[in-house]
Amino acid sequence: MFRKTRLAIALASSLLLGTAHADNHAKAAPTPEDAAAFITEVEAWSKDYGEYAARIAWVEATNITYDTNWLATRAAAESTRKGVEFANRAKDFNDLDLPADMRRKLEKIKLGVNLPAPTRDGAAAELAAINTRMSATYATGKIELDGEPVARNDLEVMMGTVRNADQLQEIWTRWREVPVSQRADGGTMKSDYAQMVALSNEGARELGFADVGAMWRARYDLPPDDFAAETDRLWNQVKPLYNELQCHVRARLNAHYGDQIVPLDQPIRADLLGNMWAQSWGNIYDLVGPADADPGFDLSALLLDNDYTAEQIVRTGEAFFSSLGFAPLPESFWERSQITKPRDREVACHASAWNLDGQDDIRIKMCTQVNADDFNTVHHELGHNYYQRAYKAQSPIFQTGANGGFHEAIGDMVALSITPEYLQTIGLLETVPDAASDLGLLMDRALDKVAFQPFGLLMDKWRWQVFSGQLSPEQYNDGWWALREEYQGIRPPVARASGYFDPGAKYHIPNNVSYTRYFIAHILQFQFHKAACDMAGWEGPLHRCSVYGAEEVGARFNAMLAMGASSPWPDALEAFIGTRQMDGSAMVEYFAPLMNWLQEQNADRVCGW
Repeated sequence: MFRKTRLAIALASSLLLGTAHADNHAKAAPTPEDAAAFITEVEAWSKDYGEYAARIAWVEATNITYDTNWLATRAAAESTRKGVEFANRAKDFNDLDLPADMRRKLEKIKLGVNLPAPTRDGAAAELAAINTRMSATYATGKIELDGEPVARNDLEVMMGTVRNADQLQEIWTRWREVPVSQRADGGTMKSDYAQMVALSNEGARELGFADVGAMWRARYDLPPDDFAAETDRLWNQVKPLYNELQCHVRARLNAHYGDQIVPLDQPIRADLLGNMWAQSWGNIYDLVGPADADPGFDLSALLLDNDYTAEQIVRTGEAFFSSLGFAPLPESFWERSQITKPRDREVACHASAWNLDGQDDIRIKMCTQVNADDFNTVHHELGHNYYQRAYKAQSPIFQTGANGGFHEAIGDMVALSITPEYLQTIGLLETVPDAASDLGLLMDRALDKVAFQPFGLLMDKWRWQVFSGQLSPEQYNDGWWALREEYQGIRPPVARASGYFDPGAKYHIPNNVSYTRYFIAHILQFQFHKAACDMAGWEGPLHRCSVYGAEEVGARFNAMLAMGASSPWPDALEAFIGTRQMDGSAMVEYFAPLMNWLQEQNADRVCGW
């Protein structure tokens, strides 16, 4: 995840609020010169206020108190007071014939908002307060097991290591008590969420969108309905691979837990998949991996055996980007980042990458632990930082990814190059396992990447249904589980009444972070990886390719990153890989050996749910 900078923070980090602009009937017809002056005004304001808002957001995220929450709420309301003026003034230039660059900037100003509040008095403060409450509820909610408080990080680790079904069910259920816990004022995260939906939809309609979901989809250089169809097309490319994986995993879990806990004719219990949200399944490799295809190494164990620290993991990630020709991270990165969890205060541990000044004040915020997951996460977050720095010469309006998926795909593409050969190169692995271990490596990665795809898609499909009114507040939870069963083939471990708010147990829901970007990123990272391997002259299986040290790849890669959002994403895609269409076939190619094996394993099984 990354925090946008400058204009994006000032307009989109929280919400779009403020007061209506003056009546247009008394104004002269706008001119191209007026449009140019307006854009200059927005750029100047966002440069100054964007940094101010980003620094407040950083302080709040790394020291959550009543006062920092107050400051974050105030900053959000103040920033978006100006934002509503900009968004509405941008509409005034809709009918002008303008150069493409100016027209794109105006559209970005309108679409750069995340949750647009209506212009009526009081809406600004109300929506800002709602969003701050939801974020703080998630970050500071207390969870107990056996009467003792347990840290969120510890619970997430337990979900991946515990193998007792009753204990997993309890952990899973306790985590989901926070979104429905009642505050002193009688409210809950769910009641806040319903108010947020009503307010932000009202604001979206004022900006000319059917609802917030349609506005979010419009950011992808396609009409909203066309983009929804595009995500369905991409999902259908990889769905057969997922279906085979789900069938095999269910059968292996059945062998471990038995028919009562894992019936072979039902979706899989969500708490048995090694992850708090069943979004990735790598932690249950020991239960579902090929018995005769050990990956040949345990990256978490290698890191511990080699006395890696959290900082050393981050420096290793930096070294990979340096091998591609990127300049080292600035010293301020090491001085100002939150790499490990402080002991003396509440912080938001969810990993994120930041650029606070639109130039070189780039940082990560993590509670890094020495394990394989965080080794990969560090590469992901650094990808955001290198992207942020690459486009720093762009207008503040274009200082973001070509689309949301691009930003998320950058570091993950690099992580695909964390092959055994690479680990040997950097001294973590003595002997590279032979090709017989590839099946285990592919399964390990599929349990992360392939298993994620339906979850990555349904998160926003649920929100699109909520924003469009297809799901009422009374239907939030039922609609959530209907999608999870349809796309993932999973079910809750215990009955979930309509009064629960299980979507709120995922960070990105109360914090209003669009999730389609992650689904798109999982498509793009394999597409980028294949193109990079082709550039590097790789001729072997795609899953064995590492582009570590390939400076020619880095140069072309950086050229795409430097474009930011200055051109439609098909232009950026073409600049790097020579094609203008996103395509899931590279993911399918990467996992082809595993797909063949899964089909053999499933030959006598009844798949589907």
